Amino acid sequence: MAAFPNLSSDSGLKKLDEHLLTRSYITGYQASKDDITVFAALAKPPTSQYVNASRWYNHIDALLRISGVSAEGSGVVVEGAAPITEEAVATPPAAESKDSAADEEDDDHVDLFGEETEEEKKAAEERAASVKASTKKKESGKSSVLIDIKPWDDETDMKKLEECVRSIQMEGLFWGASKLVPVGYGIKKLQIMCTIVDDLVSIDTMIEETLTVEPINEYVQSCDIVAFNKI
Repeated sequence: MAAFPNLSSDSGLKKLDEHLLTRSYITGYQASKDDITVFAALAKPPTSQYVNASRWYNHIDALLRISGVSAEGSGVVVEGAAPITEEAVATPPAAESKDSAADEEDDDHVDLFGEETEEEKKAAEERAASVKASTKKKESGKSSVLIDIKPWDDETDMKKLEECVRSIQMEGLFWGASKLVPVGYGIKKLQIMCTIVDDLVSIDTMIEETLTVEPINEYVQSCDIVAFNKI
């Protein structure tokens, strides 16, 4: 079971950031109620100072926009946080971007903090329309993918290589945790996690058409799918 101090403190955020250095999720290999517990315990998104926590927060927020989170998880304790309820899992707290998942259930945006402005009403309507348009097509499954990305040699700038990989942005693709793994002769490969919406992203196509072509192939020699799991 994972445990964190109060996430309103710098020490709490630091521990969360360190915990997520080599993990995509709070526990296990898929988003679960443990992620929702920690997500709800954060009063606001982590700043860029906490790069791993910020990456995780945006990823969970995106998952909630698509279909929510239903996996149980193995348990997490956050100091000062109330236990997560089934209702909270189905509908995240209505604050900033967290209220987008609630729009999937109801066209009427409920403002818990006062009267809505015209801009807020328009934004809520646009989010609801976007969600309804995507769900009309059909509910899509998601997959968690672990990819090995090998450089040309030991002189390849691995920081630049990872920047190039993460610069690939498309609908239904969410980059996760990464680490450098030694392969021999001073060469290290980049091992990186990503979550995809199956109907929107083909990993094979992404590798063939983006990861191994110009300009990224200046740094990338080859890519291999290490693990592919349905969520």
